[in-house]
Amino acid sequence: MMASESDEVAQSVFGAGGATESQAKGNHQPAPAEALQNVEDGDAGETLEGVASIALLPSGAISGHFIRLPDSICYGLQGTPISYERECSRGEDYRLLKLTIIDFKCKREKVLVVECRGHDAARLQNIDHLHGWEDDIVGLVEKEHGNQKVLLSFECETLKADKDAEDHIIKYMPNLRGLDAVVNIGKMCISGINLKEDDEPKGEN
Repeated sequence: MMASESDEVAQSVFGAGGATESQAKGNHQPAPAEALQNVEDGDAGETLEGVASIALLPSGAISGHFIRLPDSICYGLQGTPISYERECSRGEDYRLLKLTIIDFKCKREKVLVVECRGHDAARLQNIDHLHGWEDDIVGLVEKEHGNQKVLLSFECETLKADKDAEDHIIKYMPNLRGLDAVVNIGKMCISGINLKEDDEPKGEN
């Protein structure tokens, strides 16, 4: 991602970037207060704050960039949906993603499981309360990639769809062109992350 996108994304979030149509109609649901507290309670490690530009694909996968502010350092974001039997207490828009955070400079990455709520305007955060299969899934990911407690929060503040989304994707994510994706832009915070060390699988006791 070029510096120009960093400026555009930051301006969209902190400047006059409009709310989504759903938010304008009063359907916006803020992230739970405990999610913000969870980000502050992460394990020792860096806290990264900035803005993210994320493409939501029809398959349920996500792809995009996180711009750390104020130094405009770019990280990659790749998320793939996890198939599992959703608990009946979860809404239809609820899904789990295996999210990879990529440090392009160090060529290292961290993997964590996050919950995604919302359809076109998404909200990402760590799983609030684990139920049944969710506990097993998180355990498997931690076993494969290590159990460092990385906490993340993101909420869409600007939604681009149709031509606006395609123009944005052609300019900044050309490999995703023509896939009928929508683009979410919003503030992101990642806490407890250490990208200077590779993930280490958790050994058997």
